[in-house]
Amino acid sequence: MTRPQVLLSVAVSVDGYIDDLSAQRFPLSNAEDFDRVDQLRAESDAILIGAATVRADNPRLLVNCADRRAARVAAGLPEYPVKITVTGRGDLDPELKFWHCGGQKLVYTTDSGLPTATARVGGLAEIIALGGSVDLGALLDDLGARGIGRLMVEGGGSIHTAFLAQGLADEVRMAIAPMLIGQAAAPRFVNPAEFPGGPTRRFHLAEVTRLGDVAVLRYLPKRSGPG
Repeated sequence: MTRPQVLLSVAVSVDGYIDDLSAQRFPLSNAEDFDRVDQLRAESDAILIGAATVRADNPRLLVNCADRRAARVAAGLPEYPVKITVTGRGDLDPELKFWHCGGQKLVYTTDSGLPTATARVGGLAEIIALGGSVDLGALLDDLGARGIGRLMVEGGGSIHTAFLAQGLADEVRMAIAPMLIGQAAAPRFVNPAEFPGGPTRRFHLAEVTRLGDVAVLRYLPKRSGPG
């Protein structure tokens, strides 16, 4: 069984934050970078975010460009990638936008979270229990069995941390926004964890792109860079 290629996509401030502490989502990217992310979505078979991000941001998680959606359909693909969320407790709000636009939705949860997830969004998504914990390796195996070849992971921090700590990320696309947030309690791209190879291991930097005032770095975590 072939697991999908996993791409982590994130925008961060210069000091490493993905949001501030205000009630509204803080816009880190610019228009050019938002368009780049839309292209990445269009090239993906599925997009994954954690349940905390679904609750906090209430995203639609769609391909916005009509031409890109048309190109997917012309290639024999669904108009939109599969939308996926991950929850340990099954605590999902069925009123959020995530469930009511786009195509197929999948929810991965635990055995204990299954009854709650099914009661809340069972009519809106397929619910899959992964055992006593959310096993990301098992999640990728299940996606591979469904024919998902490319998975785009858009956060949040705990989800990105888990993929990197378990050595499951094939690629990281990181947009660096020219600003400082400076709030110690604001969310970061990754949380403290034990990562493969520790701090001495350097990722391979494959590409750097300038989009207006945003720099986009493309890293390949499974390959080592010069050290």
